[in-house]
Amino acid sequence: MSATARQRRARSAAGGAIVLLVVIVAASLMIGARPVPPAVVWEAFVRPDMSLPDHVVILTQRLPRTVIGIVAGAALAVAGTLMQGLTRNPLADPGLLGVNAGASVAVLAAITLLGITQPAGFVWFAFGGAAAAAIVVALIGTRGPEAGNPAKLALTGAAVTAGLTAVTTLILTTSVLALDVYRYWSVGGLTARGLDTVAVVAIPVVVGAVIAFASARGLDMIAMGEATASGLGAHVGRTRALGVIAAVLLCGAATSIAGPIVFLGLVVPHALRTIVGSDYRRLLLIAAPAGAALLVLADIVGRVIAPPGEIQAGLVVAFLGAPVLIALVLRRRQVAL
Repeated sequence: MSATARQRRARSAAGGAIVLLVVIVAASLMIGARPVPPAVVWEAFVRPDMSLPDHVVILTQRLPRTVIGIVAGAALAVAGTLMQGLTRNPLADPGLLGVNAGASVAVLAAITLLGITQPAGFVWFAFGGAAAAAIVVALIGTRGPEAGNPAKLALTGAAVTAGLTAVTTLILTTSVLALDVYRYWSVGGLTARGLDTVAVVAIPVVVGAVIAFASARGLDMIAMGEATASGLGAHVGRTRALGVIAAVLLCGAATSIAGPIVFLGLVVPHALRTIVGSDYRRLLLIAAPAGAALLVLADIVGRVIAPPGEIQAGLVVAFLGAPVLIALVLRRRQVAL
């Protein structure tokens, strides 16, 4: 495929992802246990009246969970793209840095030591735990022989995750309160949180996204091999350090407000690579709206498939992501990094 054709396909994919996101956001505001007509949704924003039940539902429930889905989905997709580029592994995901495990231990500590039982109260603890675990993995993985080697980074992440998972299991088996509260947060959901939680992580998400996009050129160089990248004048160490920092900020923020969402950061970049190729400038740009659209869509599906209850978005993403990933892996024509 020529460069012009790739650029045209990338522009089409970006436009399609943005349009899809807009449509899904509109659907998220209308669809639920109580369907709301488009005209009422519009009126709730231009002339809000909190005495009307539909306006209350839209502004206090559906709007916050939609915004959280957009922020968390975009952050996880961009972070997953970064991790796949840094490790040159198309099956890498944000969990490689121990983010989910670190956030889980921090949340359990907040429950057992401080008595915090509301998801909105976990934000800072989850973010801090996720960031701390990722920093430990990064520090260990970038020291000693073969510092910064993708395989060493992956093994370090697996080791730290295993250790933190053991701590999580120990706490859950000794505290009934921790088990009752944690099992809701751990499935990954967008409910029981307000827009104030998004404000808490807004700066880390923006900073992480800026660093990620600034690292795109370096990721393209790393994809050709470290020796080649260095020969072409790329600063491999600096690119990898910036990428890890961006992934920590994005993963920590997303996990803190939405819980440990699995598969999204893996499937979105892997699927986009089959459409737009391996140019990380395009991948990162399109991954953000695509990831946001997928998570909000999963939340919508979770609202309607098991009435009168709901299934958390994290579970829906897992159900949707697993078969898609299997299909991508089994494709005969694979797109190399």
